[in-house]
Amino acid sequence: MNQQTYTRLEYDKLKQKLNDYAISSIGRQRIDELSPLTDLRMIENQLVETEEALQVIRDGVSVPIPSIEGVDLVFRKFGKGYLLTVDELTAISSMLDSVLRLKQFMKSKELAAPNLFSYVSALFELKSLAGDITQSIRHGRIADEASGELARIRKKLVIMEERIKKKVDSSMHRYRSYLQEYVISMRNDRYVLPVKKEFRKRVPGTVWDESASGQTVFIEPEEIAILRQEWIGAKAEEEREETVVLARLTEHAEQHARELLMNMETIGHYDFVFAKAKYARELDARRVAINNKGYIRIVEGRHPFLNGHPVPLHLTMGERYRSLIITGPNTGGKTVSLKTVGLLTMMVQSGLLVPVKEGSEFAVYNNLWVDIGDGQSMEQSLSTFSAHIRNVIDILKQADSSTLILLDELATGTDPGEGIGLSIAVLEELYRRGATVLATTHYNEIKTFAERTPGFENARMEFDSETLQPLYRLVIGEAGSSYAFQIALKLGIPEAIVERSRQITAAAVQTGEPVPPVHVTEIRGEPSRESAD
Repeated sequence: MNQQTYTRLEYDKLKQKLNDYAISSIGRQRIDELSPLTDLRMIENQLVETEEALQVIRDGVSVPIPSIEGVDLVFRKFGKGYLLTVDELTAISSMLDSVLRLKQFMKSKELAAPNLFSYVSALFELKSLAGDITQSIRHGRIADEASGELARIRKKLVIMEERIKKKVDSSMHRYRSYLQEYVISMRNDRYVLPVKKEFRKRVPGTVWDESASGQTVFIEPEEIAILRQEWIGAKAEEEREETVVLARLTEHAEQHARELLMNMETIGHYDFVFAKAKYARELDARRVAINNKGYIRIVEGRHPFLNGHPVPLHLTMGERYRSLIITGPNTGGKTVSLKTVGLLTMMVQSGLLVPVKEGSEFAVYNNLWVDIGDGQSMEQSLSTFSAHIRNVIDILKQADSSTLILLDELATGTDPGEGIGLSIAVLEELYRRGATVLATTHYNEIKTFAERTPGFENARMEFDSETLQPLYRLVIGEAGSSYAFQIALKLGIPEAIVERSRQITAAAVQTGEPVPPVHVTEIRGEPSRESAD
């Protein structure tokens, strides 16, 4: 399938809809990578999984799928000598906790969703790693219990901090007569006293700051500085031991890199499948039968992006005929019918349930080609017809018995006679190759060709000629009209002109030649005697 197929049928919009239901980054990644499959068995397996997921959530059950944000970044560090951070180890711990809940949930759904349950074997609880991280990291920091040495160092730090506080209190008391105010301050993480400028020499220590007026200097007394240096040394010991703990936890995690990766991929797969199920619930969609015989049966199919209550599509093809020519007025639903068939086919081949009724069946195709819209490229300055022909050339290069082709407005953009002939020849060639074709047209010659040619069938979009309102219902087995005369008359074209149009058209159909022009005097009347004079 080429990019134009994805664009014209709005496949990216479909993926955006699915993305709204994904929880994890890897689930969203799976959706971003989604594309139609061509293997019948793989498609069937995915449809079954999505149907099972829909059964699980149908009663409003919440599936405990975690977001696993940040875990994907951890794998980039494995095996490269990097230490995992506290946040990264916490993310692993959270994922393992979520794995346990998800595993328990899916075990409870073994009978209702046996295919989805089978993925439980790819979820690893890793209790030893989970326990190691939980014991070592608490509340976003490395816990005292992470190692005996760390506990000893931190106990020493607490004692040293108490000594510093007592020394600060005694220093304030000793130098109280030199202070601007009786309060302790902090500068550069150091305890300082607010000493009056004129007494700066009376307080041995280091000046770290002064007030804006210059009347106060902030001094760290020597006795406090000595204790603080000891504290800094102990703090460095703490950091070294924390590094030892992180190295141990990183090594432990790396030992289970394969299981952690499988956990992440399995969670992503569950997220992906349940996102498809949630979208199916929104659409009231169902699983359909599939085949590789080119047979399509759509019962009350709806385009997933149409709001309100659109008229459902009924369509069958692939047995008596595999080329369907759809006719009808503009804005009558012809193009929407093509897009509905195309997008629903892509959805099925992507393992999605589709908004149809019981009894629907879809063929699986290796290729899906579309020529919908004018296809005009402003950059290349191509005409509508040239763009159309280039699309047809690409289609002819690939068309075979496993190709679905959607052609909108055959024979447009050029001389009708030549365009009709070319369109019929293309339709014949596509049929000869065994392709399945849905095409729209306004031309009677193409309708007649479809009526007389085995393997082809006409269809029309229903239209109320009295109200000039399209009914959007596809009727197979009958050719339709563009209702140009009725619409023109209703909109105010004089009846004489409309009647003349009917005569011209009827004559062209019968003889292949246009009606001879009416003499100008028959229209304008005889010239007046005055003007003759």
